Amino acid sequence: MKLTVDVIARTALEMLDETGLDGLSMRLLATRLDVQPAALYWHVKNKSQLLDVMAAAIFNCAADGLEAPRAGVTWQEWTAEWVRQLRKAMLRFRDGGRIFANGSVTEPALFRATELALRTLQDAGFEVQPAARSLAALIHYAVGFTIEEQNHVYKSSESAHSALDTARFPLTAQAYVDDNLFDPNTDECFEYGMQIILTGMKAANDIVTP
Repeated sequence: MKLTVDVIARTALEMLDETGLDGLSMRLLATRLDVQPAALYWHVKNKSQLLDVMAAAIFNCAADGLEAPRAGVTWQEWTAEWVRQLRKAMLRFRDGGRIFANGSVTEPALFRATELALRTLQDAGFEVQPAARSLAALIHYAVGFTIEEQNHVYKSSESAHSALDTARFPLTAQAYVDDNLFDPNTDECFEYGMQIILTGMKAANDIVTP
């Protein structure tokens, strides 16, 4: 198989289940590709650049098939689905959120997706600057949520709950019981946060364009 940047990125992403991002090295990747390290460095100069091509591959997965909204689809529905696809693409790979956050994506797919999103919001009455800032907020939310989700930051929530003084903090105790407070590892939690941002976007735009 010919060694290309796409092959390198795909192989590196496949290795993550075994190594995780922290355990992935250029040496291990060269061994998996069955090439000399010098051949790998010819295409990807260092691990930072490797993260860039891996992040680009993740984004290309998210943007695959992305088209302008069909008739009858609201900007909220279109934008929400696009953000869901981004999260889904990151979740396909171990540490996908961290990779996307740390990589620099300059693929044409990024600019095409951004243009589509900005056009969709502009057609709904948004000015370009608030539309761009709103999109950034949504992307940052999706990436941050995914990082927390994949790192299982809150997997010790049961021990935290057992240490909770329910008499002093009754509302917090109720939140733990009713909704497993601080557990981001559900689609429902993700949707809730995303809808808050979308609602805020609409409210802000309604003020500017009554």
